[in-house]
Amino acid sequence: MPRRVLVAGGTGFIGSAVARALVARGDAVVVVGRGGRPAPAGAEFRAADRHDAASMARALGSERFDATLDFSGYDRGEIDILLGVSGFEPGRFVFASTGQVCLVGTAPRMPYRESDAEYPLIPEPAVDTLDHGQWSYGTGKRRAEAAVMAARASRGLEAVVLRLPVTWGSGDTSLRVWAYLERMLDGGPILLPDGGTQLVRFLWVEDIARAALRVLDRWPLSAPVYHLAQPDILPLRDVFEQLAKAAGLTPEFVPVTATALAEAGLGPGPQGLPFFGPWVSVLEPELARRDWGFEATPFAGYVGQVVREQLAARPTESHPGYRLRDREIALALSLKSAAK
Repeated sequence: MPRRVLVAGGTGFIGSAVARALVARGDAVVVVGRGGRPAPAGAEFRAADRHDAASMARALGSERFDATLDFSGYDRGEIDILLGVSGFEPGRFVFASTGQVCLVGTAPRMPYRESDAEYPLIPEPAVDTLDHGQWSYGTGKRRAEAAVMAARASRGLEAVVLRLPVTWGSGDTSLRVWAYLERMLDGGPILLPDGGTQLVRFLWVEDIARAALRVLDRWPLSAPVYHLAQPDILPLRDVFEQLAKAAGLTPEFVPVTATALAEAGLGPGPQGLPFFGPWVSVLEPELARRDWGFEATPFAGYVGQVVREQLAARPTESHPGYRLRDREIALALSLKSAAK
């Protein structure tokens, strides 16, 4: 039977993929967001600001839904505002969180399991650093999760949290994949942080959409929190080699230590090289697989489609880190010269 479903953040990268999947199977979908991007075809759009209680009340007051999927809650206040709208009945509530909630804690090792987010927080990093921005994101998501769990306990909200790793797919505006494709296309060498040994575990956005539908269909679930991730854990070198192969390119990879990168001002993060460093979580999805049959596509099964989409509709701007491309090439050449 078709459901009436609200998707908060349904014009964003992940939310829009989920909204499209819901529309495709015949659900009546309402998307709420600020309106910076168009809503998926077939979904009704409501303009509202998650930080503004009056705005959310105008959009959702006295509305009843069979399910609500939240992809735009980043801290406790946004959860409290949404769930505090007068007369709003969210139905089953699915909150999208992040593996970052484990990274900001003292959990000893990856792959992280659901309980690893319960470890105490690491000390707050210095303000105005990359580490502080990432720590703030993870601690904000922890508070948002806590607000969802509080509503679950106090008012009987039927809620579940899905924690996501770095996600690949169509509509991603982060430019993280393009960051490497653009470097490969310019013909210069590609720096391989720590020789490409760091282990990573991503997820395809289409698998998130399928998982969201499966969660709604398999309700009630036996646990309040689930980790999602692709089945394979890969070293970064394998990721870059598969990316290059899918693009039909044969770049030269030059190993470089994290220390040498830092000394050259080329560390990880939004202004540097994506996918490496301490803020890339590796999640263990076994509980979701066991409890409700979650299955995700291996990296090799989706990287080709992601690359084709990127090359067919190339971004009109570069990843922020590409502005330092000349410095990267100079470092690569110096490393090659020193190795002779």
